[in-house]
Amino acid sequence: MICGMYQPRRPSRSENIPVRHQSYHVRLWGRPSADRLPLFMVHGWMDVAASYQFVVDALARERWVIAPDWRGFGHTTGAPVDNYWFPDYLADLDVLIDHYAPGSQVDLVGHSMGGNIAMFYAGVRPQRVRRLVNLEGFGMPATRPDEAPARYAKWIDQVRAVHEDGMALKSYDTHEGVEQRLLKTNPRLSSAKAQWLARQWSAPDAQGRLHILGDPAHKVVSAQLFRVEEALAIYRAIAAPTLAVEAEDDSMGQWWGQRYTLAEYHERIAHVRDLRHAQVPDAGHMLHHDQPEAVARLIEDFL
Repeated sequence: MICGMYQPRRPSRSENIPVRHQSYHVRLWGRPSADRLPLFMVHGWMDVAASYQFVVDALARERWVIAPDWRGFGHTTGAPVDNYWFPDYLADLDVLIDHYAPGSQVDLVGHSMGGNIAMFYAGVRPQRVRRLVNLEGFGMPATRPDEAPARYAKWIDQVRAVHEDGMALKSYDTHEGVEQRLLKTNPRLSSAKAQWLARQWSAPDAQGRLHILGDPAHKVVSAQLFRVEEALAIYRAIAAPTLAVEAEDDSMGQWWGQRYTLAEYHERIAHVRDLRHAQVPDAGHMLHHDQPEAVARLIEDFL
């Protein structure tokens, strides 16, 4: 044991299941229960399922939690591809839910990219989701059709860069290097949590250098434009009561400036028919790391 490193209160177990030509790595906490539905927790971009450990530890009651590593992240395989397509996540999640909860509804929590996936899935398969929690899954800035030529050109350039190793992720000599990367990205993260996360977030290659567990092809921009009208139609199809959780920090302002604002996100998500809002104080985008106790309380109270 490394002195001072975070020690999970509820250790997870891992299993791998076949999903659409991939070997999906899934973390599981707790056991199936006759009186509570499975709780699926899906992670964000360049993150891993283990990222939910702090929230699971903070839950007041043990719950059967199922958290997959998305394709090309963590320990889930990524097909030999040079880019990833958003609809694949929806189809993967559908297979995972059928595997762990055949014929049953589930409760669904998603963070960031995982929040976007959860929102879309709940609109596409409204009968499968009982309750939905969206942790900072904001969607993307609106686009115009006349942006398509430049977007396709950018996609082509980035796909070629993947093959030329022009989009490789940075590697590290030691876990301490990964820890420092995590701490730089999120100043609220404690050293103890950073030590633990660094060992879930990276793995050594044959030479012993540590690589982030994410396929560089995930960095390739989507060739398809984000069509707001489609997203709103999907939001309107969500039947599950939905809790939209934001951090006190305005990450969107940092990412997009005036191109896509928090106010615009609020206008979009208002199309969900049964919606509640919550904010987590003293937290940034990685609110499940910054304030896991507060996030756990919000999830449990809502579910």
